[in-house]
Amino acid sequence: MSTQETKPIRTDEIRRMLKKKRAKMKRLLSHCVHCSLCAESCFLYMAHDKDPQYMPSYKVLQSLGKLYRKRGKVDRPFLEHIKGIVWRNCVLCRRCYCPIGIDIPSMITFARTICRSQGVYPRVDESVSESWL
Repeated sequence: MSTQETKPIRTDEIRRMLKKKRAKMKRLLSHCVHCSLCAESCFLYMAHDKDPQYMPSYKVLQSLGKLYRKRGKVDRPFLEHIKGIVWRNCVLCRRCYCPIGIDIPSMITFARTICRSQGVYPRVDESVSESWL
């Protein structure tokens, strides 16, 4: 286990980051009407037999949405869970289409930024397993 993996999560830093973009991100999160139209434009969703966890809206709501609901008060296992959602389940191809105009890639990018600020991101030395394909 690396020293980064044992460092405590700096929730004050996460809360500061969330607050900085709160107005925009909360607006985007609240505008999702769960229509699922973004799903058809995601090649990962289509390639994984329309598994709901690959839907762009699911990825945003289960990562950034939960960060806001928890007001940044999260622990390392929570961020490790989000890591799988925002890196494994999304390649930021920018193909996801929202008819309402929600900028899904910017939200995934922001969730990645928060994880990265706490040292939670895929490592080059991580073995590639079936779970990352």
